[in-house]
Amino acid sequence: MTAVIDEPVATPHRWAAPARPAWEEEPSRAGLAGKGTVLLLACLAVLFPLWIIVVTSLSSRRTIDEAGGLVIVPKGVTFIAYQELLGGGQVTRAAVISVLVTVTGTLFSMAVSVLCAYGLSRTGSLGHRGILMTLLATMFFSAGLIPTYLLVQSLGLTDSYLALILPSAVSVFNILVLRGFFMGISPELIDSARIDGAGDFRILWQIVMPLSRAVLAVITLFYAVGYWSAWFNASLYLNDQDMMPLQNVMIQLVQKQEAPVGLGQAIRTGQLSGLAIQMAVMVMALLPVAVLSPFVQKHFKKGMLTGAVKG
Repeated sequence: MTAVIDEPVATPHRWAAPARPAWEEEPSRAGLAGKGTVLLLACLAVLFPLWIIVVTSLSSRRTIDEAGGLVIVPKGVTFIAYQELLGGGQVTRAAVISVLVTVTGTLFSMAVSVLCAYGLSRTGSLGHRGILMTLLATMFFSAGLIPTYLLVQSLGLTDSYLALILPSAVSVFNILVLRGFFMGISPELIDSARIDGAGDFRILWQIVMPLSRAVLAVITLFYAVGYWSAWFNASLYLNDQDMMPLQNVMIQLVQKQEAPVGLGQAIRTGQLSGLAIQMAVMVMALLPVAVLSPFVQKHFKKGMLTGAVKG
């Protein structure tokens, strides 16, 4: 009887690429080149307009006049447009308003959405099915613009910053994504916490939310971008020009060609170009989203796909 000696199984290197399925062919050089070309063109289609906006905002009036408008090749850099915009006046006030509304609205929306989603994720909670069906119905049917305006007006929210938050404070889609993620958490973990005497709020704060950082980061970004980019509620419910957020000031500047308060004299004397001011306001409006998005990007796949599939 001969002894059988087990040969050591070679383990793949931890940096080695995963093996391809049997039905998937090796990519050809032409295919790889085509994919790279398409990705490069897509990146250029996104980055080239942003490049023009940034370069024009940093160009002097002479450079803009020589280019006949938008500047593609920079000829010197000047920050006079940003200095004037951030030196006080309508744009600075509008930027502060947008920041405050975005921070306050995001915190409020996340608090309501997380509490609602956690309650709906507990299938035995009171009125679970009725509340869920009601929320789902609002995704397909709405009262319309006029009843919504009359409701906001009857509540006395016109010419109030609450009108920029409350009418769009909750997104049913975001609640459903959070609910799906919460339902994916192990029930045994929650049951063991209940046996130890933990209540619902403690379970939510110390167990559910720490395990849901990915989806919470994604939903927070969704709400923040929504508040920062919103302009319709302000144009509908606000009549005081001094209360307008940054997006509404940008629309007035770009579409109506109106100089912000405090900059009209600088443009008339030739110190500034109206086009540079427009581009600088656009950069200010895009900058927060462009800065925050890369930090949340890593959570998109785990947060959105898991929350959307489960439950």
